[in-house]
Amino acid sequence: RVIGVLALIGLPILLLLGLVTSPEDVEMGDSVRIMYVHVPSAWLAYLAFGVTALCSILYLWRRTRSLTLDRFAGASAEIGVLFTGLALLTGMLWGRPTWGVFWTWDARLTSTALLFLLFLGYLAIRRLPAPPEVRAKRAAIAGLIAFIDVPLVHLSVDWWRSLHQDATVARRNLDAQLDDTMLFTLFFALAVFTLIYVWLLLHRQRQLWLEDHQGDAALDRAIADRRAEASVAVPSSEAGPA
Repeated sequence: RVIGVLALIGLPILLLLGLVTSPEDVEMGDSVRIMYVHVPSAWLAYLAFGVTALCSILYLWRRTRSLTLDRFAGASAEIGVLFTGLALLTGMLWGRPTWGVFWTWDARLTSTALLFLLFLGYLAIRRLPAPPEVRAKRAAIAGLIAFIDVPLVHLSVDWWRSLHQDATVARRNLDAQLDDTMLFTLFFALAVFTLIYVWLLLHRQRQLWLEDHQGDAALDRAIADRRAEASVAVPSSEAGPA
């Protein structure tokens, strides 16, 4: 509840900072304000998929194997897919006034779209009918394979010629190319979005826990019903002569 309240308080403050207090960019004008959603969305995608990968590793290690880790991995992946989609959408809206087109097969955009599809596949694997332990093992392996694309997305601008701009804040010399107010607003946005992620993660994990236990209860009831039917069944026999 504390995390949710802090996120709710932070959102209107972020809107005020992003839309009113923060200045427009010299070159991009007001379109730069999309940054306060686009960059935190990309950051949360990295964070969410990182948590999925970490939980997958811990699940595959026998000493720490737990279905709780599997549920956290699945919940985090769902949130990561949501914010990856938001990063792609806001990136397209930002690209139109910057590049003149909504979409181009740029290295950063293409690798991000691939990341989105890979984790959609991961979520589809989690939906395949299977015992919880089998499902968790399959998903953990798939999650680690999908996570390989995360460093490729992050380094794509450096490794290939890209229309996407270089890092603005996380530069090697730590010299952020932003106005002080814009930089503060961006870090505030990162903090608010992270609070939203943690709140969603905790609640989605609890919901998955309830779904698993409801499924177990339904299976137990079905087995009990079948046993009850078997105990009262009377085998048929031919009637004898009167």
